[in-house]
Amino acid sequence: MNVRLKRARELAGYAVQLTKDEGLPTMLKRGAGFVKRRCFGKRARYLPAKKVLEAQRAEMADKTAADCGLPTISILTPLYNTPEKYLREFLDSFVNQTAPNGQLCLADASDAEHADVKRIVEEYQTKNQRIVYKKIENKGIAANTNAAAELATGEYLALADHDDILAPHAMDTMGKAILQLRAQGEPDGFLYSDEALFSKSIQRPMVAHFKPDYAPDYLLCCNYICHLAVFRKALWDAIGGERPECDGSQDHDLFLRLVEKTGGAAHVPQVLYYWRVHAGSTSGGTDAKPYVAAAAKKALADHLARTGRTGNVEDGLFPSTYRVKWDIVGDPKVSILIPNKDHTDDLEKCLHSIWTKTSWENFEVIVIENNSTDPATFTYYKEARQRYDGLQVVNYPQKGFNFSGINNFGRQYASGDYLLLLNNDVEVRNADWLTELLRQCAHPGGAAICGAELLYPDETLQHAGVVTGLGGYAGHSHKYRKAGGSGYMFRAATVQDFSAVTGACLLVKTSVWDEVGGLDEAFAVAFNDVDFCLRVRDAGYRIAWTPYAQLTHYESKSRGGDEKDPVKARRFAAEQQRLYAVHGKANILHDPYYNPNLTMDREDFSESNDLRGLKEGRITVQWRG
Repeated sequence: MNVRLKRARELAGYAVQLTKDEGLPTMLKRGAGFVKRRCFGKRARYLPAKKVLEAQRAEMADKTAADCGLPTISILTPLYNTPEKYLREFLDSFVNQTAPNGQLCLADASDAEHADVKRIVEEYQTKNQRIVYKKIENKGIAANTNAAAELATGEYLALADHDDILAPHAMDTMGKAILQLRAQGEPDGFLYSDEALFSKSIQRPMVAHFKPDYAPDYLLCCNYICHLAVFRKALWDAIGGERPECDGSQDHDLFLRLVEKTGGAAHVPQVLYYWRVHAGSTSGGTDAKPYVAAAAKKALADHLARTGRTGNVEDGLFPSTYRVKWDIVGDPKVSILIPNKDHTDDLEKCLHSIWTKTSWENFEVIVIENNSTDPATFTYYKEARQRYDGLQVVNYPQKGFNFSGINNFGRQYASGDYLLLLNNDVEVRNADWLTELLRQCAHPGGAAICGAELLYPDETLQHAGVVTGLGGYAGHSHKYRKAGGSGYMFRAATVQDFSAVTGACLLVKTSVWDEVGGLDEAFAVAFNDVDFCLRVRDAGYRIAWTPYAQLTHYESKSRGGDEKDPVKARRFAAEQQRLYAVHGKANILHDPYYNPNLTMDREDFSESNDLRGLKEGRITVQWRG
């Protein structure tokens, strides 16, 4: 089926389901938003409405940093030969904040030919006494930022570049987010917001970076946090500020050292920072500053050393991305569980690829026979056991198809430290696929579950992690995109934190499987993997996905589609509703590794048609470790 046609069918199906669940008015409203976004302008689409900003200013009228009720945030900004236009726009963005709880700390390393920088700053100091300034010798970005920090008197610090722009509600939002964390009894030491890129005006932004909540594996692969990051000054002092030896990736290094102290971070899904794209800026790509990659790899290697973990830090699949090849502790055994009913051609392709391509040697394969009817299937089993050393075939005693029950049964025969759920219609592509899955799990602090990159035979993505809430329930990240792309914010090309991964290829620690009781057999066909992963996540474990383990998935050959069979369709609908009942609809619709400003209608990480949270200046913040 044509990909666009398939997407259209899935979108139509979602519209029908949305109408059933929430009524026609809701569906029409979403549809109108879809049309509005694509057919009309997007002016100031990430800024709060004017009335919201006016209300913030009215709330803070005649108040100072001392009596406004918000914690003071000192913004650290090194200046260096800053063009006048950029400098004025940056200073204006600070002066015009809706709340007075900011302090702007400027360390100016400009050369003698750019004396206007000092003159312009002094002009603005007459407008706002919260701007503090000193002239310094240029010693690099980290040292210059540290010099700016010497001027700071705020309880919190933030970082801003001299050619960027603060959103008008940045200080208000971050201040209130800190208070919200305190009211919730959550750590308030480190927060970050979303950001947007622009070239001329923030009224016409190019694209937003809508980030997930704190994602430790993602942070090891790239500095997704960036701006606006806010953190306690006491933490900055404790770790000694920024390190000059990491110039170029000094912020990435700083964030890694901060989370070593805090154990996590809080995310505010508001666009509070506008990152200017121009020649020489890192927002336009690290090709402009080639030393960035070397500095980032040093920052990551040092982080591993400080946290007592071992592995090699390498370049990632794209510039400004990185890969940690973790050292695997011991020689863990993997038990590969493969349910099968007839379809021996598929199974043979799967088994052959495992035995001929897999470089990790300590594994066993258990085929779980499920009510095959073709006598040739059983002849094949006998032949396969002779050709594939150690292959087990066990007979599932129940009738019908129940993916959960079949795998739970297979677990009884497994002796491995890890279980690998694997569909019979997948084929291994790269030799170290299993090694890579183990790398993500079998090291100190590793994930409990790891999923692989699955591709359709036409070289498009079938699975790059699962996002709960897509289509109302759950969907595959970056589905149908051409293989080899970076995806949204490199999320299809870096090791990622997810709430779930597909059971078509899922590695899990056997001890964790047993701890949560395996798969829930009430989910016979659909969402059993999602439910399992969510129970593992809720038990305090991490779930990862890696692009470095690749398999081809000949999807749906085993049992066909559900939408054409009324009985199967009813069962699917029942399992959808059970997912809500077990985990809560609100929980399903809010995946912490997604973003509320991204669409729930498609798998491509495109911008949502509903940006009311941004327009209303809505503050929702949660700390995650």
